[in-house]
Amino acid sequence: MRPLAGCAVVIAAAVTLAGCGSDASDDKDSSSATPELKVTGAYMPAPSMDTMAAGFFTVTNSGGADTLTSVTSDLSDDVTLHSTKGGAMEEETSFKVPPKGTLDFASGGNHLMFEKLTHKPKQGEKVSVELHFAKSGTVKISMPVKSATYTPKTGH
Repeated sequence: MRPLAGCAVVIAAAVTLAGCGSDASDDKDSSSATPELKVTGAYMPAPSMDTMAAGFFTVTNSGGADTLTSVTSDLSDDVTLHSTKGGAMEEETSFKVPPKGTLDFASGGNHLMFEKLTHKPKQGEKVSVELHFAKSGTVKISMPVKSATYTPKTGH
């Protein structure tokens, strides 16, 4: 029992010290700093249905905060943002992109839903997608269609 108590004390001390080590210059109002967004790992699993598909990607932000407000695509007039909470899918109106952080859209978590498809994309095609951000404006990406069972090495 003593080793567990010792671990708890060490962890508590580390958490306390981590909070004290903050440099005021790091805390400049990062919400007003310009976001610096990069989108990577985008893909769409080949849909099994003619009417619906999902999309995944990662937004990495090396600047100030931003918000993903909507998504558009030639593949569908109805692209929505979704989260998965407690195993249940919920439609969202936006997603925050934290300053100097990431926003992940991954299988089993946040994802895009493309409904009422103009056509059923096949493996090897590329889908044009526009991500609309509150501060950064529109970011255009090309989302390759992968096999329905594709699992990226990055964990999406």
